[in-house]
Amino acid sequence: MTFLHLSFYSAFTLSSLGLAFHRIHLISALLCLESMMLSMYMALSTWPAQTQTTSPSLTPILMLTFSACEAGIGLAILVASSRTHGSDHLHNLNLLQC
Repeated sequence: MTFLHLSFYSAFTLSSLGLAFHRIHLISALLCLESMMLSMYMALSTWPAQTQTTSPSLTPILMLTFSACEAGIGLAILVASSRTHGSDHLHNLNLLQC
């Protein structure tokens, strides 16, 4: 395993651990999701260079598109929850109360 692979795996693992353990604010959960998507995008974009393939891969562009859509939806949910509930604390977002 190269240092590049180790850095991508550790970035993804640390961001997923941050998502699992630091679930206080919605914005911190969104930042962890974005860092997970960023590490996946970087790994997918360097993969054709490491395997020495000359064909361009469409997968990193699709991953970047889905990441942008996820960020837009997450920010819309953040704004909607802060307007209706008054804060972005995740313990306030109970589905039984909505």
